[in-house]
Amino acid sequence: MEKGDSKKSDTNLPSRAEFRTPSGIEVEACYRPLGSSGHDAGDQPGFPGEYPFTRGIYPTQYRSRLWTMRQYAGYGTAVESNARFRYLLSQGQTGLSVAFDLPTQIGLDSDHELARGEVGRTGVAIDSLEDMETLFDGIPLSRVSASMTINATAAILVALYFAVAERQGADLMRITGTVQNDILKEYIARGTYIYPPLGAMRMVTDLFGFCRQHAPEWNFISISGYHIREAGSTAVQEVAFTLANGIAYVEAARARGLAVDDIAPRLSFFLAAHKDLLEEVAKFRAARRLWARIMRERFKAENPRSWMFRFHTQTAGSTLTAQQPDVNLVRVTLQALAAALGGTQSLHTNARDEALALPTEASALLALRTQQIIAYESGVPNTVDPLGGSYAIEALTDEIERRAGTYIGKIGALGGMLRAIESGYVQREIQQAAYEYQRAVETGERVVVGVNRYAVPQGAAGSALRLRSGPAAPLLRIDLETERAQVERLRRLRARRDRALVEAALARIETTARSDENLMPAIFDAVKCYATVGEISNALRKVFGEYQESVVI
Repeated sequence: MEKGDSKKSDTNLPSRAEFRTPSGIEVEACYRPLGSSGHDAGDQPGFPGEYPFTRGIYPTQYRSRLWTMRQYAGYGTAVESNARFRYLLSQGQTGLSVAFDLPTQIGLDSDHELARGEVGRTGVAIDSLEDMETLFDGIPLSRVSASMTINATAAILVALYFAVAERQGADLMRITGTVQNDILKEYIARGTYIYPPLGAMRMVTDLFGFCRQHAPEWNFISISGYHIREAGSTAVQEVAFTLANGIAYVEAARARGLAVDDIAPRLSFFLAAHKDLLEEVAKFRAARRLWARIMRERFKAENPRSWMFRFHTQTAGSTLTAQQPDVNLVRVTLQALAAALGGTQSLHTNARDEALALPTEASALLALRTQQIIAYESGVPNTVDPLGGSYAIEALTDEIERRAGTYIGKIGALGGMLRAIESGYVQREIQQAAYEYQRAVETGERVVVGVNRYAVPQGAAGSALRLRSGPAAPLLRIDLETERAQVERLRRLRARRDRALVEAALARIETTARSDENLMPAIFDAVKCYATVGEISNALRKVFGEYQESVVI
């Protein structure tokens, strides 16, 4: 090296902004037992399986059982999705995760005028028990755990699932699985709500009560920070707003007469795995510890299982790029690694082509293989909390917990999460974080490989970093014939079912909604006589009305 070379600037070095995590936490050059912030990074974080579970909720973690490999899937009709489910199970997937199309999510049947062009697009179209039976044809629900990403119509889809399980001969008292059923984050970040918050929360907690009595092994909610993060929040906000939603659900359940220790062991969570590996690992550890303290100290839960933060993780769809999509494989691998290092209970890995379309079968398989390699070849599962005791990880864990706790305190001062949502506070915080991140990308302070640095011009030699499987891999397309077939299937069902029986069942739902009774038995009876998702939702609309979102500025 020539004299003076060491002083030359290198434009490839990180900017000072990159010495902060995406949450704005300053990253020290070198962590020591006593950091510059005064944090004692030498403090012992405890043992796995012991309160407050910083290092994991189970003493042996993956040495005893690997995380559930639960790839999110579903598109088109129930027939097509059933084929994809069977394929993934044959390739080593250990749990199902069902994606529903937009009409199903917002309580519209496939023949509704507002459903046109959306049937089967973002997930599978489910209108009735007939569709649900087809979706799980040949898949024994007594032995396979399924997760369903559904919220506004969660009670209806769970009733459909349970009805199929019963017809297969499964014992509901032993059935396992999860439904998202997290309506609060829909008002915050996602938008697939139907009813105003009070009616929606009634349905959420009625499902709690029904499952506690009839399906005690079923996780009746998956409190989701994933969609909050996808909307643009920071890791700190993801933890804070997710746990604040959890607090609101526990309080709502108590108001419906459910004891904390009767429902808390079946609460589960759903977080994103983003691209700052160290911050993400620390985020999972901080969320686990903070929730344990909330449940034991705030709600006085006595059952140790009530203190446990059990969570599913999905790699971050918002970090995937349409440019150089094969590079997404690297992003997903790092994010999945963060989830494993952070102690997730189940995991979905996104496919490389999801910035462009729903994943093809080949891409879905490669995504599954990604987490299988981490599970069986990386050595990560061989020890519990591999990064525990790292000065950097412990410092970040403490700082994320502190900042998330501050947010939760602010939300409490506003009167709780419902009030915070109604005032627009939570939405504004997320919008500001999303704006600041996007500005950092546009100015180059935050590097996105292939987008604002190392882009490949069209036609250049490097454009081989296109999505490839042979000369040019096709994307998955959902054609209009899928919609026509689903609408015709629904028409035939309506023609042959007992109309009087359906109308009586729908009238009972409306009557029950006007009372204080649990809605689930009436919904369960309605789906068994082939009332549709849209018809049941309409009966509830008559009582609860529809939510009209306020503009948040």
